[in-house]
Amino acid sequence: MTDGDVCTRKGRGRPKTFDREAALDKALELFWRYGYEATSLSDLVEATGAKAPTLYAEFTNKEGLFRAAVDRYTEKFADQRQAALACPESCVQKGVEAYFRSTAACFTDGQKPAGCFFICTSTVLSADSTDVANMLRDRHSSQEGHLEAFLLARQAVGELDAKTNVAALSAYLGCLLQGMSVRAREGASRAELDSIIDTLMLQWPTLSQTGCESLRKE
Repeated sequence: MTDGDVCTRKGRGRPKTFDREAALDKALELFWRYGYEATSLSDLVEATGAKAPTLYAEFTNKEGLFRAAVDRYTEKFADQRQAALACPESCVQKGVEAYFRSTAACFTDGQKPAGCFFICTSTVLSADSTDVANMLRDRHSSQEGHLEAFLLARQAVGELDAKTNVAALSAYLGCLLQGMSVRAREGASRAELDSIIDTLMLQWPTLSQTGCESLRKE
């Protein structure tokens, strides 16, 4: 056996194991930056380093890969922001502020595309991508739903005035998050988003009717 035969045999070796999470992270960033329709399969092949047949075998098609990337975003970023609401030691005001501060940090950290993945990708879809649009709308609605559930739970224990329209307050906060995403996408800094949150918290006693301090004094 010659040295060349040995090198050839070593070169063939075992095929590389497909790293699903690494591929999803790269696909997520591509979809986030350019949108669903503007990202081609060839772009995804180049970014992930996987062959097209491998991607098809794992995700079926581009839409399947996109849906998996949406799940990856939820796992890595959306759930992390939701955790800010789950601290039982914080009153409702502190919970909302922590959620928005965490969101501002996520939108502007500079390590990934700015803004919210759900909002950024949904705004550039055409009418032909109905299924994808509906899926993104459902995911975005679920974020607002988490906020509403949090506020309802805190209203039940008296941290929000019983007359507060929680559904309307949740919708207002959801609109504010959308605006922050757009501003971040346009280049707003963390400090600029924090100033928006400062204004929100100044308004909070009026929005909620009952603030943390009045609750603690009772």
